[in-house]
Amino acid sequence: MSEQKFDINQPIQVGGQAVIEGVMMRAKGMIATAVRRANGEIVVKKMPFRSVLERYPSLNTPIIRGAIGLVEMMYIGISTLNYSAEIAMEDEEAKNNNGIKKEKKPQSTLVLTLTVLFSLGIGIGLFFFLPLYAATQFFNVAQRPLAFNLVAGAIRITILLGYLYGISKMKDVHRLFQYHGAEHKAVFAFEQDAPLTVSSAITYTRFHPRCGTSFVLQVMLLAILLFSMMDTILLQFIDELTLPIRLATHIPFIPVLGGISYEFLKYSAKHSTTTLGKLFVAPGLWLQTITTQEPDESMMEVSLAALKAALQRE
Repeated sequence: MSEQKFDINQPIQVGGQAVIEGVMMRAKGMIATAVRRANGEIVVKKMPFRSVLERYPSLNTPIIRGAIGLVEMMYIGISTLNYSAEIAMEDEEAKNNNGIKKEKKPQSTLVLTLTVLFSLGIGIGLFFFLPLYAATQFFNVAQRPLAFNLVAGAIRITILLGYLYGISKMKDVHRLFQYHGAEHKAVFAFEQDAPLTVSSAITYTRFHPRCGTSFVLQVMLLAILLFSMMDTILLQFIDELTLPIRLATHIPFIPVLGGISYEFLKYSAKHSTTTLGKLFVAPGLWLQTITTQEPDESMMEVSLAALKAALQRE
């Protein structure tokens, strides 16, 4: 197999996320999760992976590919986060039982699927139902599409920022955000074809234009525009926009919104040095001042272990 190199024409080749005391990395054909155990050992779990888009090329079309990719990344993200949690629990139990580890059964696909669906439900309730309800009940803008969606969007973004800022003050989450920074630095090192070593990768910035939290913020900003247009069209056919009507029209549109946002993410990743590209990525880079922190060398080592395993360069 030839060594995978960064291609500016296909910028979304490598990505990942922070997990508990570790990092997950995804590259073509492989997902790898590296976790630092309590005894200092780095354990790596590799899992071959072919996207639905690779198996069914006809689905690899604008908007559809983004919606599919979003669901896939949620599934992968939750499964790898659960794996890191299992490692942490094993270490804690071993500590409490004089080094004796109990064998644990891996989570079933059904449990992971239900977890993804539950997470989606919580996310929709918190970031879509609640802002729509609050904008309808407490602001007199229900029949003014742009004003209504600006208010709902402001509430949505306020909830996101408040939540992220609040959890960032927790010690464990602060460490998670350090691993998030280590993940970004490792990806930058790959994209610059730099040596995948701690001394090299740690010099790169922790702010990356393709960050998942940047994507979330892009979705929220784009929602203001797209839902305003949708509400304006609806008012041509109905006399009044009510909360049930908005829920019935906005929520089913979320996958399309995610797909469109993915296309913006691809564009901004490919043109991040242009004026328009910088404009697209600026809100996400600002958000990363909360969701990433500077990692130490041991965290950088874990992130690079995950990246090398995903690239199959061990």
